[in-house]
Order: sequence, then structure tokens, then C-alpha cells
Amino acid sequence: MPTANLSSTVALVTGASSGIGHATARRLSAEGATVVLVARRQDRIDALAKEITAQGGRAVALTADLTDAEAAAGVVATAVDRLGRVDTLVNAAGVMLNGDSVDSPLHDWRQMVDINLNGLLYVTKAALPHLIEAAATSPRHVADVVNISSTAGRTAIPTAAVYNATKFGVTGATEAWRQEYARRNVRFAVVEPGATGTELFGHQRPAARDRLAAKFSDVELLTPDDVAESVSYIVTSPRHRAIAEIVIRPTDQV
Repeated sequence: MPTANLSSTVALVTGASSGIGHATARRLSAEGATVVLVARRQDRIDALAKEITAQGGRAVALTADLTDAEAAAGVVATAVDRLGRVDTLVNAAGVMLNGDSVDSPLHDWRQMVDINLNGLLYVTKAALPHLIEAAATSPRHVADVVNISSTAGRTAIPTAAVYNATKFGVTGATEAWRQEYARRNVRFAVVEPGATGTELFGHQRPAARDRLAAKFSDVELLTPDDVAESVSYIVTSPRHRAIAEIVIRPTDQV
């Protein structure tokens, strides 16, 4: 059986302005959590906060550029100041800018490293003391970190070397943290979706976008809600059960 719902808990979700982060914030709110919505696009997270509030939930919208370590720490500090705790962290902010490695701008590589990897590290580092405290003091006796990686964190693919590097890094770091904090009841899990219908495809340069469109032309993509359901399963599991990794692909994806 799952835990009692997430009422009286606080969930901080990065990348909440769209896609998997947006869907996950809505799902955790439906489970009873107060959600802290973190993204760069203030208008989008404000709209989501209003939607959640209108449905009887509680949400706080915080704008931040998580590639700045001080800004990332500030988001966590503000969440704790305003809400008193953090019980769940979902690192969903990310970008995919694939392409031929000779032609790809170095800026794109830096952006993927800065957002997909460094931003996740900065937020997790700041949140860890609060997650440890939540696990020790809450009635649930557990706290959770869920990192959104990708099947590209398991299998290398051409024209995605740097994206692979960031997502392999997320997957590896998550498992190391799982081992480090298992005895302190802070569960670390990684979710590795396959092809999902989000804005990531739209971020591509034209040649990469065309390749992806051709590759997945006959595949029924996952939805962000599919991935959010996986996150919900992880964080509502009873204290004694830790889901370390979920790989989820479209049925049609080879």
C-alpha cells in the first residue's frame, strides 16, 4: 500500500514551467503536497500556482536561474523560510541540444552541462540538510529526491555525446547518493524516460529536430503525465520500500 497522502509535506519541483516538471508538480499537489514551483519563466509558474490554488491546493512560485549556485541555494532557503521544510525534491529542469559534434556550438554543450548537471547538483546540495531533517522528524520518516534523467543516461547515441554525458552523470550521482543516504531515510531515485512529448524536441536546431521527427514518426510518445505518475509512485511508497530506478519508454520505441 502507498503511504498516506503527501499532506503536510512540501515538494520542491524544478523545471515546473513545462513538460515533466509541470505535470509532476500538479500530480504531487493532487497527492496533498504543498508544491514549490521553480523555473525561469515566471508567467508560467504563476499560472500553474493559480491553477493549483483554484483546485484547493497550495503552491509557491519561485523564479530562479539554477545554473547560478547562489540562486539555486536561495530557492531552497526561501522555500524553507516560507513553508518550514522540504520533504521532496524533484529535479526536472533540463535541456537537450543535440547535433553533429563538429557543427554544434560550444555554447550548447555548456548549456546542457550547466542546466542538466550543475543545476541539479546545486539544488540538491542546498536541499540535503533539510531533507535529512524532514526524514528524521516527519511522521512519514522518509524524504525523497527524484532526478529526471533519460534513457540517454543508459545508452549512448550518435549526435548526443554531451547530452549523454550529463544524463549518465545524473544517473550515476543518484545511485551514489542513494547508497550514501539510505540509512538516513532519504531515498534517491532516478526516472529515465524514453521519447516524451515535451518542449525538449522543440529546442533542437533544425537538422537535429528533423532527425528526431523522422526517428519517432511512428512512435506514440509518452506524455509528461506518464512520467509524473512514476514520480508519484516513488514518493508515495511506504518508508521501507525504495524505488531506485524507473525506466519508462513508449511501447513502440525500440
